[in-house]
Amino acid sequence: MPRMSLAAAEDLARRALLAAGASAPMAAATARVLVRAEAEGQAGHGLSRVAQYAAFLRNGRADGTAVAAVVAERGGAALVDARDGLAYPALELAVAEAARRARAFGIACVGITNSQHSGAMGLPVAALAAEGLVALAFTNSPAAMPVPAGRRPLMGTNPVAAAFPRRNGGPLVIDLALSEVARGKIMLAAKAGQPIPPGWALDAAGQPTTDAGAALSGAMLAMGGTKGALLALVVELLCVALTGAAFGFEADSLFTEAGNRPRLGQFLLAVDPGALAGEATYLERVETLVAAMLAEEGVRLPGARRAALLAAATAADGGGLDVPQSVFEGLNALAA
Repeated sequence: MPRMSLAAAEDLARRALLAAGASAPMAAATARVLVRAEAEGQAGHGLSRVAQYAAFLRNGRADGTAVAAVVAERGGAALVDARDGLAYPALELAVAEAARRARAFGIACVGITNSQHSGAMGLPVAALAAEGLVALAFTNSPAAMPVPAGRRPLMGTNPVAAAFPRRNGGPLVIDLALSEVARGKIMLAAKAGQPIPPGWALDAAGQPTTDAGAALSGAMLAMGGTKGALLALVVELLCVALTGAAFGFEADSLFTEAGNRPRLGQFLLAVDPGALAGEATYLERVETLVAAMLAEEGVRLPGARRAALLAAATAADGGGLDVPQSVFEGLNALAA
């Protein structure tokens, strides 16, 4: 398994995206995020995504020349149009707008429309937490789950992320999808010819199934049953009704190269603690909870594992990334 420095991995990903038709800013922004996700142990949102994004750029599902821009604003609210480009330049702009407006108004919400797959949503909220802001982020995705009591996919797995800055140390970062299990686990079970547990998915006829292959042509189930499905519905509405983006059932699957431009939506909220009880009170309350959590043996703070992996990957002595051989070869082929 080849080992690469983060800088080398980022450069290789950037060149692969450039070769596929991304503009220099889009390729650079995307490569930065993918390498950061890889370094934090989120390989499913890391370098393996370059080939997928390159295919979208080549076949027109994403516009490599798009330049994200603020197209509507009022006070602490703004709307960013990704213009069918890859999501990461729009997310960078949205984070900058959210931080600036939260400082000015105490709270900010920034929506993104006409966007693409946005990977690890913990990264934009962590960037806002680094500015001392409490942050939440949501994204919808192509249909994979039914609405409550439904049987056909209408909503995406619709991840939710939040970050809370601390007095010392990295922020608390919570990042989860609202499906009972990641689709990737069902795909792995299907490839291995193994069954999946009950409660993970429905088949194409809307019936519960333990057949992984049947699940891939059916629907994933929300975590927590109806409650999880309702949370996914909240995310769908925040990311679409407020931004004018496409609903999950209007976007073709991202697991196939051919299809429409998904026009997905993202939604960010940022809050300046100083606008409410005050920064000192906020930090004291957070540390009180952290201390209570860590008083129990075995408790790990959310985001701690990712932070530890990032620290190891960026260490001056022995840092870097172990890149799977197939991914490494694929990146070099794309870059060439």
